[in-house]
Amino acid sequence: MGLSVSGALAQRISTRAFLDKPVSENLIREVLDAARRAPSGGNLQPWKVIAAGGDELPALTALAQRVLSENPTGEDTDRPVYPSRLWEPYRTRRFEAGEELYGKLEIPREDKGARLTQFWKNYEFFGAPAALFFVIEEEMGHGQWAHLGMFMQSIALLLEERRLASCMQEAWGILRPSLKSHFGLADGEMVYCGMAVGYADPDAVINRVRTAREPVDAFTEFRGF
Repeated sequence: MGLSVSGALAQRISTRAFLDKPVSENLIREVLDAARRAPSGGNLQPWKVIAAGGDELPALTALAQRVLSENPTGEDTDRPVYPSRLWEPYRTRRFEAGEELYGKLEIPREDKGARLTQFWKNYEFFGAPAALFFVIEEEMGHGQWAHLGMFMQSIALLLEERRLASCMQEAWGILRPSLKSHFGLADGEMVYCGMAVGYADPDAVINRVRTAREPVDAFTEFRGF
């Protein structure tokens, strides 16, 4: 340990290739125990976590295969990953991030098959030995979704501190109804997304992707300083 918060933020990426090295339940428990201190307005703590490993991972991959083979665009949801029509500058940022990723893999834009094959690795957890799924009650508001995000970020940084890696996977959002049934969630509960957890493959080219970030002055207005 000993990694600073700044160091953890600087090195955290969406890891998309993991080593075949197990992650213990005790380690997951340790991280979740520390992450409980994440900010939570009114102390609602509006999150639940499903930690998956072992035989549960191929079962989830099989679920994705079954659903997406019948409907490649996924199941209907009222909480889409992105707005239906992204505007600038967000559209360009998303496009550039995708081009950087596929460019690193030397997959040209016209090779749709290879790009879909790479995208499908989301549903294999990019080879990670463990995954977390985050559950929230459907009636919770925007504030509680923000608090869930802070909880997830806390987990990601705590994993970095322990020399593990993660990938927050909103790709699972297009399977929410089937995941709800699979996990036996209550009527008012829903899965937000998944998170692959494991040890990053240091030799994987895809793990060298570093998306650009806007400078502070591009998104901050200082007043009164």
